[in-house]
Amino acid sequence: MKLDLFDYELPKELIAQHPKDKRDHSKLLVVDRKLNTTKDLMFYDFLDELCENDVLVMNNTKVIPARLIGEKTDTHAVIEVLLLKDLGNNHWEALTKPAKKVKVGTKISFGNDKLILECIQIKDEGIRIFKTIYEGIFLEVLESLGTMPLPPYITEKLEDPNRYQTVYAKLSGSAAAPTAGLHFTNELLDKIRKKGVLVLEITLHVGLGTFRPVQVEDITTHQMHHESYEISEEVAIKLNDSVKNKKRIIAVGTTTVRTLESNYNNGFTSGNYSTNIFIYPGYKFKVVDSILTNFHLPKSSLMMLISAFYNRERILEVYKEAVNKNYRFFSFGDSMFIK
Repeated sequence: MKLDLFDYELPKELIAQHPKDKRDHSKLLVVDRKLNTTKDLMFYDFLDELCENDVLVMNNTKVIPARLIGEKTDTHAVIEVLLLKDLGNNHWEALTKPAKKVKVGTKISFGNDKLILECIQIKDEGIRIFKTIYEGIFLEVLESLGTMPLPPYITEKLEDPNRYQTVYAKLSGSAAAPTAGLHFTNELLDKIRKKGVLVLEITLHVGLGTFRPVQVEDITTHQMHHESYEISEEVAIKLNDSVKNKKRIIAVGTTTVRTLESNYNNGFTSGNYSTNIFIYPGYKFKVVDSILTNFHLPKSSLMMLISAFYNRERILEVYKEAVNKNYRFFSFGDSMFIK
């Protein structure tokens, strides 16, 4: 299955550089798989697409200020670090740039030694394992030194860092936002609950698995990186009850899709896990009935996931329609509901 099958033309001006003034005032393209139709709404109209007894599952991960600029303690060479995953015991997996300057034993200082990262292992693709040396609480140290890890296609400054967090973000640990959830306001969520929709939260900390580009021509050989996720006992019970009672399970974002599909095996199981599931055409979905998602990068694993959920040719047609209608793309862009 060739990588080029998931490519499409996107004018640069349609890449959203900043969020809308109001979260729920983005556009929503509704795609009906049964009828093979589309319709244009505003995101606040999403409420009308929901029915009593639907189950809306969201990823409550919180983005950490994971982008750090420091210098090597010996040569003072400038090094950029993107923290990806907390490995426990003060060890972190991170992307480094330029990676060739970071060897085992290299120490990188941030904020006049407020934080020191010591490289203890070299991995492929610019990834390093670091031991963190600091005093106090790590996330507080990070707050004072790091910046929001916005994707490289966003070149404008983000005035309010909270706009790269969902309003329900709770558990810190992501290197990128689960952007499908950025459109929700607390008011809209209240209305959704009042309609009788069950709103459940899971946690998947977004790391390299989600945003690393696919770089192999035959996509079936692409290897996803592992990402950590957690499902509470209460949520697992409610999800199992929802499946048993044939309720419509709507995943907010591809990270939620991957969490639900990874975990389900004749039922959901609570606990802390890791997943490197790669969903591409041919995959048979087990529990996800509808997906709320943003518009994804050409040739990305996320394009492959939604192509598996609907139909690759049809998805490309829908994307072409979105381009023609000036929908905004990627992290701060508009939304799509595939039902």
